[in-house]
Amino acid sequence: MDTFRQVLSVNLIGTFTCMKYELAQMVAQGGGVIVNTASTWGLGGTPLMPGYVASKHGVVGLTKGAAVDYAKQNIRINCVCPGSVKTPMIMDWIGGDADILAMHNAAQPIGRMALPEEVAEAVVWLASDQASFVTGVALPIDGAMMAAAGGGK
Repeated sequence: MDTFRQVLSVNLIGTFTCMKYELAQMVAQGGGVIVNTASTWGLGGTPLMPGYVASKHGVVGLTKGAAVDYAKQNIRINCVCPGSVKTPMIMDWIGGDADILAMHNAAQPIGRMALPEEVAEAVVWLASDQASFVTGVALPIDGAMMAAAGGGK
């Protein structure tokens, strides 16, 4: 229970708390853009991680609900849902084992993990005027992982 509560507190309540203050400022200034970070596991599921999955589903739901609530106030709210991203944390978990890295990459339909810059580019686009009609979206950045799993519906 402690771990479950901690994960929900960081991932979901943390996002809600940030949005509370972001939205107050954006309402006062007449608009803005929020891009939250969820996960592919906010669109599907995975074994042995119920708190993480629940918290990321919550971020997706929070994003969609707030997008509807604030659309008429010129505030767009979306979230990105990255799959496996080649970060120091994941690489530490792999521990330099070439076989584990190869298996991990092979599990991705695109054949590799995302680079952090690829996730950042999607965030930049969602925050830009080029995405001015995009709100309430949970955008998978996963190299077709959710499409292959039948998730993300």
